[in-house]
Amino acid sequence: MNFNDLLPPFDQRGMDLSLARMNRALKQLGSPTESIPAVQVVGTNGKGSIATLIHSALTAAGIHSGLTTSPHLIDWCERIRVDGQTIRPETLRQRLIELQPLARQENLTPFELLITAALIHFQAESVQWLVLEAGLGGRLDATTAHPNRPLVAVASIGLDHCEHLGGTLTAVAEEKAAVIQAGATVISAPQAAEVNAVLARRCDQVGAQLIQVSPLGADWQLGLGGIWQRDNGAVALEVLQQIATRGWPVDAASIRHGFAAARWPGRLQPLLWRQRQVLVDGAHNPPAAERLAGERAHWSGQSLGLNWILGIQSHKEAPAMLRSLLQPQDRAWIVPLNGHRSWSAEALKASCPELATQLREADGREPVETALEQLEQAGWPQARPVIAGSLYLLGDLLGRGLLRAE
Repeated sequence: MNFNDLLPPFDQRGMDLSLARMNRALKQLGSPTESIPAVQVVGTNGKGSIATLIHSALTAAGIHSGLTTSPHLIDWCERIRVDGQTIRPETLRQRLIELQPLARQENLTPFELLITAALIHFQAESVQWLVLEAGLGGRLDATTAHPNRPLVAVASIGLDHCEHLGGTLTAVAEEKAAVIQAGATVISAPQAAEVNAVLARRCDQVGAQLIQVSPLGADWQLGLGGIWQRDNGAVALEVLQQIATRGWPVDAASIRHGFAAARWPGRLQPLLWRQRQVLVDGAHNPPAAERLAGERAHWSGQSLGLNWILGIQSHKEAPAMLRSLLQPQDRAWIVPLNGHRSWSAEALKASCPELATQLREADGREPVETALEQLEQAGWPQARPVIAGSLYLLGDLLGRGLLRAE
């Protein structure tokens, strides 16, 4: 179902961070879900994975929970789930229609409108816990308008969205740490020293408890691919144990079952293109690219060289990403993003002259398919080609059926 008439495109509004609009809107709606406790998940990379793991385990434990995530890959409905089930398109459409007068009155952004619709939906579904993934930053994020956030989960914090959050790691961390309220329990993944300092200072200032976790051991089975998911899993585990200490029946068996059953598409996900195996990942900033590059040691045939197909938005630090991803024997096809300004191969060659001979530009109506067809004609490589650089790229390919599950 199309929601374009109810959710205007991002480029019509741009970035407009504020809590005032959300606070006014929720007050007029009677403060939906105000009494329902929430886990708010902030950070740069890994937020969605942590939120998904928590929600999956709560569902396995029989605790009625609502989940919001962003962005979506294919459908807006992906952003709102109850007990693992996405909101029905007809239900979301009706809630958005009902909210239109308020949205116009308060000039809500599409993200604010979605979070408002989610909270109304969760109230109607009588959920017992909320899991709220922050969209960008934290201090002025729409999820921060929810007043009852006793638990804050902090994914890995790195440099991204610097144009909105600040150009240093400390500045970015301060924007995200600002969500921490008095009396909250904060569970953090392993962080850089300056990030740890910001979190500790904020917790000390407001009277919150900070718990820093170590990665899960190899005995944990996770439904999410990637060694870095053990960091995310450790955060989710501690969150769930904190929920258990508050009297909720979250047992060890349910946690393990939920973690194994968790799915988060577009993150180190094996897929098929014309029966050929490919790997996709939504890495879209330098820290995520570094993590993705670190995974290659576990891939068969990678030492012979990897073939990358990368679509990267023009405001992202693409040169730093390339320098992390590409080894001398690799090649990378640079492809445009439908509906978004993106880096070209020509611009990247100018910015990374040392990588110029490794970069290709796929042309034609379907640039990704053009690149994959060239690989097929040359003899399919032993190591799966990797498609990455933006969740918008992956969502476009999945939505149009060019890639499918194995």
